[in-house]
Amino acid sequence: MEKSNNTGKIVGAMLIGAVIGGALGILFAPNKGSETRRKLSAKGEDLTDAMKDKFNEFLEEIKVEVEAAKDKATEYMKNGN
Repeated sequence: MEKSNNTGKIVGAMLIGAVIGGALGILFAPNKGSETRRKLSAKGEDLTDAMKDKFNEFLEEIKVEVEAAKDKATEYMKNGN
C-alpha cells in the first residue's frame, strides 16, 4: 500500500502542477477579462473532475486492501495459526 500512496502523491503533484501552469498561461495570455475568467472556470472544473476521479481510484484501492486483509484474517482464524 506504500507504493500506491507514493503513486497517488506523484499524480496529485503532477495534476496541481498542470493546473498551475495552465492558469499562469491563461493569465498571461492576451485575452479579454471575461474570456480569461471563462477559461479559468473551465480549468477549475477540469481540476475538480480530475480530483474526484483520483479520489475514487484511491477508495477502490483501499477497498481492495481491506478485502485482502479480511481474507487473510479469516484464513488465519480457520487455520488457527
